[in-house]
Amino acid sequence: MTKSLRANYQAYVDTFRRPDGTLGDMLELKLRHTMRVVSNARLIAAEEHFAEDERVAAVDAALLHDTGRYEQLTRFNSFNDATTIDHAALSHDLVLRFGWLDGRADAQAILDAVRLHNRKELPAGLDRITTAAAQTVRDADKLDIFRVLENLVATTDWRTDSRAFWNLPIDRQPNPRVLSAIRAGESVDYSDILSLADFVLIQVGWMISGLYYPVSRRLARERGHLAFRRKFLAELGAGDAAEQVCRLAACEFLC
Repeated sequence: MTKSLRANYQAYVDTFRRPDGTLGDMLELKLRHTMRVVSNARLIAAEEHFAEDERVAAVDAALLHDTGRYEQLTRFNSFNDATTIDHAALSHDLVLRFGWLDGRADAQAILDAVRLHNRKELPAGLDRITTAAAQTVRDADKLDIFRVLENLVATTDWRTDSRAFWNLPIDRQPNPRVLSAIRAGESVDYSDILSLADFVLIQVGWMISGLYYPVSRRLARERGHLAFRRKFLAELGAGDAAEQVCRLAACEFLC
């Protein structure tokens, strides 16, 4: 990552700071998330032995992938794309408008990785660098989203302030469409996420079929992300169907 790109990104984030210099809890959460996604991307690139051009594009795309989240929260007080705006498309448009990648040979690959990181599936026909950057950001993002959920459950009053969980109801049973998609190994349509249980279950689904690189699956297993979600879903009263999905994920990791 070049110093100028990091400086440009930080200067943009700073425009959202309050007069006292703070970002506020939710924007600070996104800044910390982004830096950890960058760290995960570096780890993936190293362990998967990326070529240097792939590594650079992947790490820079990781830095930029959530650029639009700051404006999204400021405008809508929500991170829920389904009810506000596609944050990946907004991130792409902002980076392009600001010209942070102007003159770089890998600019389009990075922009495409940012734009595509929240899609259900990547389109066919992407070039080598774009594929590496996009797959890395998608995995690195998921790995830190696992951590974010666990930290929020442990440290916040998530029952009364659920902005980080898209303001979803906490006492609603899982959507059968979410359960069906996960069992089939398919990506969940975000418009089907109607409860906190659904929000947690899509992450269980990632452990079944949503992580691309072997190192990503290994890290998820070693960090105990499935066990946490299994216990939390039980606390939410998500029922036997959610437990069955967790068993399927456990088999993916352990069988």
